[in-house]
Amino acid sequence: MNKILIAALCAAALLAACGENDHEHAEDGSHPAAAEVEAGHDHGAGTEKLTHFTERTEIFVEFPPLVVGEKSAFAAHLTHLSDFKAVTAGKVTVHLTGGSQPDEVFSIDGPSQPGIFRPEATPKYAGERELTIEVFTPEFSVTHELGPVTVHSDRKAAEAATPVYEDEGIGFTKEQQWKVDFATVEVVERPIRATVAATGVVRARPDSEALLTAVAPGQVQPAGTFPRLGQAVKKGQLLGYLVPRLGGETDLASLRAAADKAQVEHQLASQELTRMESLFKDEAVPEKRVQTARAASAAARADLAAAQQRLGQYSGASGGIPLRAPVSGTLVDVRVSAGAFAQESTLLFHIADRNQLWLELRVPESEAARLNDVSGAAFRMPGDAQGVEIVSGKNGKLVAVGGAVDAVTRTVPVVFEFSAPAAQFPIGMAVQAQVFVGGTRPAVAIPASSVLDEGGMSMVFVMIGGELFERRQVRLGARDGDWVEVLDGLTLGSRVVSRGAYLVKLAATGTAQIGHGHAH
Repeated sequence: MNKILIAALCAAALLAACGENDHEHAEDGSHPAAAEVEAGHDHGAGTEKLTHFTERTEIFVEFPPLVVGEKSAFAAHLTHLSDFKAVTAGKVTVHLTGGSQPDEVFSIDGPSQPGIFRPEATPKYAGERELTIEVFTPEFSVTHELGPVTVHSDRKAAEAATPVYEDEGIGFTKEQQWKVDFATVEVVERPIRATVAATGVVRARPDSEALLTAVAPGQVQPAGTFPRLGQAVKKGQLLGYLVPRLGGETDLASLRAAADKAQVEHQLASQELTRMESLFKDEAVPEKRVQTARAASAAARADLAAAQQRLGQYSGASGGIPLRAPVSGTLVDVRVSAGAFAQESTLLFHIADRNQLWLELRVPESEAARLNDVSGAAFRMPGDAQGVEIVSGKNGKLVAVGGAVDAVTRTVPVVFEFSAPAAQFPIGMAVQAQVFVGGTRPAVAIPASSVLDEGGMSMVFVMIGGELFERRQVRLGARDGDWVEVLDGLTLGSRVVSRGAYLVKLAATGTAQIGHGHAH
């Protein structure tokens, strides 16, 4: 919810800022011609708008109708596809070729502002020409082949040939896109695996986790520096002492006295046994007396061992019980502080090795029959659009598929082991997951982050121009990790918003204000 609120506030601020920079309208309500706007960026009628993608960049270019002998100002918006941020340096060259006429070249050596390059073209030859824009940056060079354009012989011919239209769609400018977490992706066909939806919990491996509790009521005392949350510990490492409260059977003085008493009784019993065995050899006492002495000596020896064992637990600083780490790992929870009093069975320290974790999933019993060919799983943390995939033989493995249905939840357990950065996954975290079952099949797919739920309907935003988008309802199929199958509503090759879809949705509420005529 916090992410949505921040995104909403950010988009609202951007929309407001854009609205403040609108071009002034002429008396008849029209926008000024692009050639009359020094900024060279106009959304008025007749302006050409072209969008093109290469492997590295996206270009959205606007320019007025091309007329022989007239200067035409281009506004080329360039975006890095690696992060969908503005291209901030480089040279842009406009080429007009073909039509049995000499090539014409117009260049500019840098942007007027980050992402926006403004070359000016004054064509000399009329007719159908091919428009190409080359981009040279310190890191790379690309060519955007934008297709045929018409160079008109005069202004009258240009006005007669250029249709008057208004943009239709949701406006979301490049400047807005560059300032937020935004991206688009092409609708493609890719292998989709059959999946079963499941819920689950991230846990530590049973042999790599320990809950250290108080064995008796007492005060927790440090053994040097007191353990802290997130600290790495080794098996057997001393974490502190539990000093039992005074009085009762757990009093240290009472235990020492009991041990001393048991020692004396054991010595007396041993001496008596030696005396009885000597008298028995001299036939002075019956064998029964020897057997009784032996039993008394054995009982005294057992009492002494028990007393010494109880006393042995109370050793170290201030006569406390040593608190040692049962396993190696990280202190994922520290429930006490130095000097605190703990009742018996109170949790003191939670230790876990987070290098290897378990994903315990619960699959509905209606899907249990599909668990015969489990090949992996994918899950994502709440609030995180990026998921984690568990691939057998690479970063994890299937531990087990349960053979019984839980009587309460009516689910079947499926357990995976996986390795991942320890700090990323809190133990006990609930997740949504998919279990991969069976093989793959080709399907039209988009990132799951592209889809918004609007009243139970799955919606996406399709790019219909560099700064224009269209809301589209889609019918979804199987989900494979971060990808989801689209059964209806999209065509291959179109582009959808994969990050920032909510911001485009928010922009739809102000389309009339932001769709046209803003200055760059």
